[in-house]
Amino acid sequence: MCAIAGFVEEGLVHFEELQGPLLASMARRGPDQQGTYRQGRAALFHNRLAVVDIQGGRQPFLLAAGEDGNPTGESFAMVYNGELYNTEELRGELASLGHRFRTHSDTEVLLHAYAQWGDSCVDRCNGIFAFAVWEEHRQRLFLARDRMGVKPLFYSTEGDRFAFASEIKGLLTMPWVKPEVDQSGILEVMLLGPGRIPGSGVFRGIREVEPACCGYYEGHRLSLRRYWNLEDREHLERFEDTAAHVRWLVTDAVRRQLVSDVPVATFLSGGLDSSLISAIADRELAARGEKLQTWSVTYRDNSQYFRKSKFQPTSDDDFIGEMEDALTGGHHRVVLDSEDVAAALLDATEARDLPGMADVDSSLLLFCREIKTGATVALSGECADEIFGGYPWFRDPTIREREGFPWAQSTGYRASFLRPEVLRGADPFGFVDAQYRKTVAETPMLPGRTGLEKRMREMVYLNFRWFMQTLLDRKDRMSMWSGLEVRVPFCDYRIAQYLYGIPWAFKDYQGREKGLLRQAMEGWLPEDILWRKKSPYPKTHHPVYLQAVSRMLRQVLDAPHAPLLDIVRREALEELLDHPGPNESIPWYGQLMNRPQTIAYLVQVNHWLEHYRVQLV
Repeated sequence: MCAIAGFVEEGLVHFEELQGPLLASMARRGPDQQGTYRQGRAALFHNRLAVVDIQGGRQPFLLAAGEDGNPTGESFAMVYNGELYNTEELRGELASLGHRFRTHSDTEVLLHAYAQWGDSCVDRCNGIFAFAVWEEHRQRLFLARDRMGVKPLFYSTEGDRFAFASEIKGLLTMPWVKPEVDQSGILEVMLLGPGRIPGSGVFRGIREVEPACCGYYEGHRLSLRRYWNLEDREHLERFEDTAAHVRWLVTDAVRRQLVSDVPVATFLSGGLDSSLISAIADRELAARGEKLQTWSVTYRDNSQYFRKSKFQPTSDDDFIGEMEDALTGGHHRVVLDSEDVAAALLDATEARDLPGMADVDSSLLLFCREIKTGATVALSGECADEIFGGYPWFRDPTIREREGFPWAQSTGYRASFLRPEVLRGADPFGFVDAQYRKTVAETPMLPGRTGLEKRMREMVYLNFRWFMQTLLDRKDRMSMWSGLEVRVPFCDYRIAQYLYGIPWAFKDYQGREKGLLRQAMEGWLPEDILWRKKSPYPKTHHPVYLQAVSRMLRQVLDAPHAPLLDIVRREALEELLDHPGPNESIPWYGQLMNRPQTIAYLVQVNHWLEHYRVQLV
């Protein structure tokens, strides 16, 4: 995994000025190697986290016209962030067409694939990626992002200049990209955050290449197209055959994603998703004579302060121990202090370049920092709930049938924090509803779908385009802050596509969340873990955390020029801190962000405004 960036500009007059700051902004994502390239109007930059072919995979990667079987008269330069999981299949196909390879890196295979098939190469790639290719003779730039949106890619256009980067912070090093946020951006942060509108970078003039999109910047114009989307299909397989198909897809995805020339670990929470990945990885590595290292996270004094709830019915600790006994490798437990989790909120904001999921972000940032001491690559269980229908809102008929984003149905509460001059006549409910209805209208659907089947496809697509992207942002930024690559096997696009058309009754087998997945993976896990009720990523319940974030927000209120107070009503913050009763259980976002996390989110908003010197326009 790596960080990429670049810009197109007549004369490259800003190259010397930008080279140092831009590479420095990417150093955390790519601590092992760095490289630059300039030709004509283009400059490319790369910071590398070396995972496969440590010497041969250096970037920018160049392929000259006619070199090594390049069938074109064009010379190419590429920067690439990601991992291909079908590298060997592509290498074999390309070799049969006359291509020759000097390394065993997937970087070289991807560039040869582009030389052979042009922009349609993305149709053949199974992996997670964001990459850019500069064509030296045609003087045009190609950009692409993976189908699921695992790897980030932002861009900005200004006059005859174009720039791209893995992260927003990279774009903000460029003098023509200003840290400006208009009313729409503030409404996005306060009414939809930590979610983002698809394609939005929140900052004015910064956009994101959406998942499964690619295109060219040529002649001062960017043209993007969507090369893949979920497709609704009639499902003709019986349940037993469906379960067998799911079993093959899941095990194949995990096995493919174990490829690495550096140590690989897995997250292990004792829940279904991470336990399945760990069990498959453990068996695969044991067959190679290797031992899997698993990592879990908890909080100091968690056994004393854990509070059972509808969304978190059980603590992870006992289940982790059971999985530790079932696996053959080594296990590492990370215990976080709640005060450290609160303090890390500021680093988490800078890692994401935006306010995030409060302690759900900061705890993952600290967890990944510890994993990095023993591994460079880890596998995690994100995206299973979106694809298999695991969240409570999939199965609660009241929430399911209610219009609006099911994980953020508190628009009125959120809007109550905003100063009237920020709203300036805007309709908060209309702002949110427009995004919801746009996504529902775009839902892939066979003609004639009605009732529950129609609604469940809408629910899956809403989660696919919104909630899943928020979690993938979190996973990528918090892990790469410490130079840790985290792969997500359940995000294999083949699984997502296959599951999309399956009847809800199959997914809800035996009336259990992810019932199909559980049945499909019989025999892989101890029974009580295979059928354990869903429990989300653990959060701290320690009162010290609430005290710490409350103290941080109080310091914001006491500061003479706190930027948060330019957009948020002081009275609303005082009410949040001093009168917890009415606000105690109002969710800000998802299952895990209640009052302590709302306080923490507002602390993050203030730090974001301050650290990035955001100009409200």
